[in-house]
Amino acid sequence: MSVSSVLEILKNAYVMEQRGKTLYETAANHAGDPEVKEFFLALADDEKVHMEILEHQFNAVHRSGGFEIQNYQADEKESPGLDILDDTLIQKINAAGFEATAVTAAVSFEEKAVGVYARRAEEAADPEERRVYDWLSSWENIHLKKLTALQEALTKKIWDDNSFWPF
Repeated sequence: MSVSSVLEILKNAYVMEQRGKTLYETAANHAGDPEVKEFFLALADDEKVHMEILEHQFNAVHRSGGFEIQNYQADEKESPGLDILDDTLIQKINAAGFEATAVTAAVSFEEKAVGVYARRAEEAADPEERRVYDWLSSWENIHLKKLTALQEALTKKIWDDNSFWPF
């Protein structure tokens, strides 16, 4: 793959991360509860880290034609704000409000990111490029799992609140 194609992929990935960061910051700004705000800000911080990595690799590819070796490891412990995903947080989010809508949008963002990064990892000839995309895919998958669980809990909350269980 040409350097210009790789640079274009990195630019598009950066924009994708920036949009996710904006979504999470907007949700945090609308959050009335400090824990809910912290949850969304932790996600925004993660996206900022991803943007920094993509920018760093963009500059490396632009400068040398290849990815720069880094030590990337995706670990749920690296995203402490996501640890507060519990029943208390679920109760603090209005299941039919903006925050829940942001969670639904975030699930779509994260699904797309996981797919994009996983495909790039498969297609990459450069082992370091593959590692970067594997790492990003793993990290976004952590977000996706937690956000999907939150989305399901919020849906159940709506059903419970409205006695919408058919049995």
